[in-house]
Amino acid sequence: MSEPVARIRRALGTWDVVVLLALVAVAVIGALTIDGVASPRFWRFVVLEAIPIALIALPMTLIVITGEIDLSVASVLGLTCSVMGQLWVSGVTSLPLLIALALLLGAVLGAVNGLFVTGFGLPSLAVTIGTLALYRGLAYVVLGDRAVANYPTTWTTTAIKPLPGTTIPWMILVVAALAVVFAVVLHAMPIGRGLYAMGNNAEAARFSGVNVRLTKFWLFVASGAMSALAGVFWTLRFASARADNGSGLELAVVAAVLLGGVSIFGGRGALLGVLAAVALLGVLRNALQLAYVPANTLTVITGSLLIASVVGPNVAAMLRERLRRRRTTTVSPSS
Repeated sequence: MSEPVARIRRALGTWDVVVLLALVAVAVIGALTIDGVASPRFWRFVVLEAIPIALIALPMTLIVITGEIDLSVASVLGLTCSVMGQLWVSGVTSLPLLIALALLLGAVLGAVNGLFVTGFGLPSLAVTIGTLALYRGLAYVVLGDRAVANYPTTWTTTAIKPLPGTTIPWMILVVAALAVVFAVVLHAMPIGRGLYAMGNNAEAARFSGVNVRLTKFWLFVASGAMSALAGVFWTLRFASARADNGSGLELAVVAAVLLGGVSIFGGRGALLGVLAAVALLGVLRNALQLAYVPANTLTVITGSLLIASVVGPNVAAMLRERLRRRRTTTVSPSS
């Protein structure tokens, strides 16, 4: 077998390609069987729903590859929305200043997570479950049950303004640019190899010169800042700042990351599969809503996909290993 053909076969056998093919299949089947799926309006709502998930999933991918996790992302989003609303009520009327303060707040909240995980050596799962509750509680302390919804229409319409000649929101360009940055860091820079090394064996990565604690700390800072950016978009898209904004969004983010082929144990995964999984979940959810599937059923489907995302890549890896061993056993006697 020639080398180009072998490369193509290896590429087609990756989990990223499986997710991409599943995305195409769901889109085609939905367009053929459900009214409205083929319309530009449908895809506009898919993108609008996917933007905050994709923003948070970018740093989450890197965190999970290192063997950690951040479950406080949706609460960071909610607290950012609350603070943004309170600042607006208090007289801060500059959108650039509000965005800058929101990003700063998100970075600080992420730094708190990073400090507990890397400074005190606590498990990220336990830390971020705690801050999930803490940050959401602080959101209610800041804004209570109020909803701040008197933002200028120029702000809210600009946030969801479509690209010229399309129905796709221009914010997709921001997501694409950030995705390129994270992809370069993960797949084309030495720090990316260090992230995979940390996920496989943190102690070995440390002996090879990787500053494990500092790297993980900054990943949590990035996660907080990106969650805050998602909170800004959420507030402007819905023209409403509420303490419960983004509740439960962490489930969708984790499902997308794991469904995209990132191992929950760390050391394996790629951004292409994660972004494809974000799109797949968005298309599936919106298509089922058009088919009048109850919300509870959608939650069950999301949970099932989350389980499948953990089992699927591991089963695929096991099958590939068995096939490789079988080939080795078959070739050895003749050689």
